[in-house]
Amino acid sequence: MKPLSTEQKLGLRNDVIAVGLLMGFAFFINRGIAIKGLYMDDLYLWSCYGEQSFFEYVFPIGSTRFRFLYYLAAWLELALIGPHIGWLVPINIILNGCLAAFLYHLGRKLSGRGILGFFGGILFLLSRMSYYQIGQVYGLMETMALWMAIGIFYCLYLYLNEKQEKVWYFHGACWLYFGICFVHERYMALLPLFYLTLILRRRFHLKKWFWPLRQFLLVQAIRLATIGTLSPAGTGGTQVADTFSLKEAIRHALSQVAYVFGVNAGPQHLNGLAWGDTPGMVRWLVYLSDGVLAVFFAAFLVKVIRNRENRGKYLANAAMFLAFIALCIGSSSVTVRVEMRWVYVSYGAALLFLNYLCGVLGKDEEVAGRRSRHLFFRGEWGQERQPETLLSGDSAEANFQAQHTVQLVPKKSHSGAVCTAGFFLYLLLMFPVEIFFRGYFPNLYFWPNQLRYNSLAEETYGRYGEGIFGKTIYIIGNSYEMSQFTADTFFKVFDKERKAEGTKVEWIEDIWDIGLVNDQMLVLREDPAHNGFQDITQFVKEQKFEVDYGFYQDGWTDESCSFSVLSGEEGRVFLRFLYPGLLSGGEETAIYVDGELYQTISVTENIYQAQIDAQPYQRLDVRLESNFYVQDAKEQRGEKRLTALVELMVE
Repeated sequence: MKPLSTEQKLGLRNDVIAVGLLMGFAFFINRGIAIKGLYMDDLYLWSCYGEQSFFEYVFPIGSTRFRFLYYLAAWLELALIGPHIGWLVPINIILNGCLAAFLYHLGRKLSGRGILGFFGGILFLLSRMSYYQIGQVYGLMETMALWMAIGIFYCLYLYLNEKQEKVWYFHGACWLYFGICFVHERYMALLPLFYLTLILRRRFHLKKWFWPLRQFLLVQAIRLATIGTLSPAGTGGTQVADTFSLKEAIRHALSQVAYVFGVNAGPQHLNGLAWGDTPGMVRWLVYLSDGVLAVFFAAFLVKVIRNRENRGKYLANAAMFLAFIALCIGSSSVTVRVEMRWVYVSYGAALLFLNYLCGVLGKDEEVAGRRSRHLFFRGEWGQERQPETLLSGDSAEANFQAQHTVQLVPKKSHSGAVCTAGFFLYLLLMFPVEIFFRGYFPNLYFWPNQLRYNSLAEETYGRYGEGIFGKTIYIIGNSYEMSQFTADTFFKVFDKERKAEGTKVEWIEDIWDIGLVNDQMLVLREDPAHNGFQDITQFVKEQKFEVDYGFYQDGWTDESCSFSVLSGEEGRVFLRFLYPGLLSGGEETAIYVDGELYQTISVTENIYQAQIDAQPYQRLDVRLESNFYVQDAKEQRGEKRLTALVELMVE
């Protein structure tokens, strides 16, 4: 293997540093985002994984969508993390960081400068449009589709620009197209990009034109065989064929163009903060950043007009970029709404286009000039001699050649530095804008619910671990409108066996709807002010039952014990005693209520019971005095000896 040159080693070192910085920035900018519990689409995705076979999960025959490549990746991801739901966000961040590294690599190639590719990667990670890819399990689908879509474009770009036709770039784009249609079907709309490339490359062979069409027809045949339709499903359970409106599609497309240029053109629940509510300072930063982009594009047009030799090439590449962005925008404009996550691929392509503009503008123009002193000149016999030899010779012809020989030499300019400065200015202007809009993520339609179910996971599995399984979880109130599906499935996610047997959720109006709190119960209350839950089990337990002395958590009591208990709705308290020893006669248990003797029980059996009648929800101070204890007990917990196991119930 040929060793790397010093220049190659330096380039590799710079790439490693850039990728490391991008990955670090990805974790920094997304700090605070967490997935601790699943709900809605993510929970349904997991439930299919937990209840279906591998084949049923990856190849959902008869479903509304057939995304087997994404489902395969999701199956592998869920199998990898198991019950460790908290790993999902770090995995999403790493994948998005890898995407940024991919864009850095492409941006470096397009611009000819690593620093410009790095700026593009930072802007990509900084974008508010990454919210879904980081904060949801389904973000993996968006990441895969974005990578494959950019991959299709770049393969076609290389096919268009290579001097010697390399058909494998075109074939690679075709196979990526086939794959992306089974990650997200909206990217079927990229088909015209292939034909634009062939036209610009001036390739009109029927075989080449049939390649992308064959992939498209194969996709449609598979979709028809597996889901029974060719029409792609829309968002929110709709069908594109049923909801499509040309007027709405145009409006949605324009809003996506505005998103690419930094303007929140949609409603607050889809973007966090509507443009009409955005402070004036933030708006001006966006306008100034768009002004920077306008200068870049205007300079590019001037370069195209002046450079006749490369004019066709520049225009063809610009057409490729704009067509790709337009097709991505169009494919996500045909449904009932526009979500920022759908604009992320268009934004990534726009950053690459900016890198390309910088690459064109940063090239030094070649102008006619005298040969440098390092060049050789040919004498009258075709022999190479140094210029000074020619000039000092007697040959007039040689002197004439030396004086008039010219070549194209690069004209030194500062265009590269100017492009870098302009790109950096755009980054500086957009940095506070993106940080500002990220602060409004809690307004997104799914964000409050994600916070609530994160809190539910923290207050249950996060606090008690596997001890949560088998318990009944009482939740006071149901203003969050948790579905029965969520209640039945939520805790299965944390079980290695994916069953959580015996764990169930019940809703109550207040703490009076349940009896005494035992070890198989948890009591939570909703906390709408903070989009969360609070574990009030211990508080309710102490409100209903509080030990003074001699009564232990596992039910054992001493010869003398004292506690307070709250009667139920009917005002009754039941006591069930279990004495595990031998009775010799004369054993008694005296029950004192509020300091007065209520009942004396003559113990003739190992299991005996008592009942205290009081007012509804009355707090009673109860003391039990027994004249016997467990003989030969292996432990003594208090000053008195252990006597019996007592179970309390209230009505």
